[in-house]
Amino acid sequence: MIVVDDSALIREGLTRILVDDGMDVVAALSSAIALAKTVEDTEPDVVILDIRMAPHFDDEGIQAAHVLRSRSPAPGVLLLSQHLDTHSAWELFRDDRGGLGYLLKDRVLDIDEFLDSVRRVAAGGTALDPLVVKQLVSLSRPTSGLRMRLSEREREVLGLMAEGLANPAIADRLTVGLRTVETHVNRVFSKLDLLPEGNEHRRVAAVLAYLRDEAS
Repeated sequence: MIVVDDSALIREGLTRILVDDGMDVVAALSSAIALAKTVEDTEPDVVILDIRMAPHFDDEGIQAAHVLRSRSPAPGVLLLSQHLDTHSAWELFRDDRGGLGYLLKDRVLDIDEFLDSVRRVAAGGTALDPLVVKQLVSLSRPTSGLRMRLSEREREVLGLMAEGLANPAIADRLTVGLRTVETHVNRVFSKLDLLPEGNEHRRVAAVLAYLRDEAS
């Protein structure tokens, strides 16, 4: 792991959380200036990046994430932000790949949830803060194609998939049976013309379709 944050307190805190969980933090940086070289030297599974850092506190983390995503092989990238920035989220999630997460920094206070997000990104999955998803939903248009194809419950299930929830967690959130969730998920896959080429791939593809629709 590599941790990049201009705040020494947050940087050291994240490092301690990861190390205490048995993860190997190979570097903790205060800016993205030396990040590319450090990634090349250490080949981390995940880079945890603050979105806004010195010198301009604008989108340095976003730009660094784009550079990292262009590498081959590319490390997983988990972005942390103090404030919602749905445009940046959409631009990063535009491509058809996993290994990407976007959480608000308040989410780190739930250590188990934060560590689960790190592991999910390291495994090539996605991790989206629920507030990011809600913000994207609030920007959606009632006449968008995806909203017209999916039922209200199917859109709700897809939104929870976009948050990174597995079927059992979705069933718990909606207080319905697991088989009911599985039925909704399969209907979502069918309506989005996602062929059975691996369940995880289809989940990522469905989430990306959700983001494309909601951010349009």
